[in-house]
Amino acid sequence: MGREVVGGDCWWQTGPYEADLAVAFRRAQEDELDKDDRGFPGRTIDELWRSEDWAEYIFTGGTATVLDQVRTVDATEPETGPYMRPLTEEEVRAWCPHGKPTAAEWTAALGADLDLFPSRGLGRCTVLYEGGEPTRIGYWGVTAD
Repeated sequence: MGREVVGGDCWWQTGPYEADLAVAFRRAQEDELDKDDRGFPGRTIDELWRSEDWAEYIFTGGTATVLDQVRTVDATEPETGPYMRPLTEEEVRAWCPHGKPTAAEWTAALGADLDLFPSRGLGRCTVLYEGGEPTRIGYWGVTAD
């Protein structure tokens, strides 16, 4: 899914929940790579990111998926990339006052407010809930192109 903004395409997707967001992110990347290797067959995520060809592919178009970011960083990290940064509690509550967004609330927020999208080449993530329990991770970002 995606929307176009100046200089890049907005995208969003969900992935499996893990309490450790770095583990969840890597799993989402592996799942995405299993679906489509983007013409780079037989390579792991780490191998891809050590490849100049992959970096060029990402920075000149990208995949509009979790594959566009190298790794996760802490929620308080500066805006650099290409990294996936979890939202702070304050950032979540800005669009979800009760602090435990459902997938429907997250999708609606992304569709209603382009300001939730980071700068080009960056990604964001947050835990999604159903019945008050964490069930998925929501990922979104903007391609680097």
